Amino acid sequence: MQTMLQALGTYVKLAVDVRRGSLAGGGVLHADCESALLQDGSGPDDIWGADWHPLAQRATFEALINIRPRLNNRSMVILDPTIRERVAQIVQSLLGGP
Repeated sequence: MQTMLQALGTYVKLAVDVRRGSLAGGGVLHADCESALLQDGSGPDDIWGADWHPLAQRATFEALINIRPRLNNRSMVILDPTIRERVAQIVQSLLGGP
């Protein structure tokens, strides 16, 4: 976690692969994390952006990489509650939290 916090200090930008149940974190941009997952074999439609706030032990679901009109997500926020919940589950299982 300390390594991931180096970029921004108080929170961590994440990219989460909802199919594989994995994540990458710690970049200055969500796109940095997305790139790491793509290089590791994740599919572009499976990756969603989030932020992890370690002091509060919670995730938020807003990122530029979430703007995907062809997947019916025209917002920076993950609009589909099923995808948002899957992202939350993966983040909580890998990073902690309630």
